[in-house]
Amino acid sequence: MSDLEGIYQIWKREIIRYFRDKYRLAGSIFQPILFLLILGSGFSFVKIGDLDYQKFLFPGIVAMSLVGISLTAGISVIWDREFGFFKEIEVSPISRLSIFLGKAFGGCTIALIQGIIISSLSFLIGMNLNFVIFLKMLPVMILISFSMVSLGLIISAYVETFESFGVIMNFIVFPLNFLSGIFYPITQVPEWLKIITQLNPLSYGVDLMRYTIIGKSFINPILDIFIVLLFCTLTVFVGVLSFNRKK
Repeated sequence: MSDLEGIYQIWKREIIRYFRDKYRLAGSIFQPILFLLILGSGFSFVKIGDLDYQKFLFPGIVAMSLVGISLTAGISVIWDREFGFFKEIEVSPISRLSIFLGKAFGGCTIALIQGIIISSLSFLIGMNLNFVIFLKMLPVMILISFSMVSLGLIISAYVETFESFGVIMNFIVFPLNFLSGIFYPITQVPEWLKIITQLNPLSYGVDLMRYTIIGKSFINPILDIFIVLLFCTLTVFVGVLSFNRKK
């Protein structure tokens, strides 16, 4: 089996597993909608410049949905390791780089599917995203997804159990989301909090997503692109090193 065929087969397996798990599919979509409709409606009295709160919140919810589903890509590694499948692919002719890329592409594809589904629900809050905006969103979603999938795979390379992975996930996901400007403009927070949000790479992904969808940015979009690209490159590089390490 060639490396390209190995990447494809691992990618295909991830996609099949995702669509077979109906509860995971429904749950991953339900939470972002809950935030958008309940939280967005509850704070409908808030105005961010000339934007109502739901329209301000929507791009962040899209990004948040990508983060949640992307990081869980590491669970599939732990699952495969637990039931022996990972050992089988490790002794196969394909390289560990191919294993990492197959998992990463699979997780990224799943995240994109979710991101597109959530984006298509913009009509619920009176927004109409045209085809051009969807095309502009796509590379942003890919960069965010690939970064977070790689981060999840890095964690799975060092964590052995589902319980430990879950604890670390909660420790990472909540700070990433709540300190990224999803729920509030990062320019209108106390100085100490502003410093923390500026150190959070997801802040730049959320801002870039917001700029792409509604044309509103709180950071220079060029800086957003640079940081998101840098973070994606870094996580992929560390992820490959983590998968190549010898236990």
